[in-house]
Amino acid sequence: MLKGIDQRLSAEVVHVLMLMGHGDDLVICDVNHPAATIAAETTYGRLVDMAGCDIPTAARAILSLMPLDSFVPAPVRRMQVVGNPDGVVPIFARMQAVLDAAEGRPVKMEALERFAFYAAAKQAFAIIRTADSGPYGCFLLKKGVVDLPEL
Repeated sequence: MLKGIDQRLSAEVVHVLMLMGHGDDLVICDVNHPAATIAAETTYGRLVDMAGCDIPTAARAILSLMPLDSFVPAPVRRMQVVGNPDGVVPIFARMQAVLDAAEGRPVKMEALERFAFYAAAKQAFAIIRTADSGPYGCFLLKKGVVDLPEL
């Protein structure tokens, strides 16, 4: 254990977050997402699990270390409900609350059609799969910049 790092964040999750740069995308998904298949095509190349967490818990822990990109209109993208592009499921509001709280501002989230989401996920840096049973718990988070004070 280390001070100030959420205990839900494994060494591998912290390693992935440290490797990512500004503008890189991170997928946080539920157990229904074809995560292992898609993860093989990401920059990191393999799946990372946060097996003990639901999506909001995992996102809260990740966002305690990783800022969202403030240079793009929508730093978070989610999967649309199939057959109902305007459809809403409970995880959308739960995730929105986590995002807004982590950033201290309203965070815009855009919806992507299912197969467009899969294509975008393949271009991500890494995929973190949670124990969340879903449905539609699939989110792409774009990493922002950490503005550290000069020493």
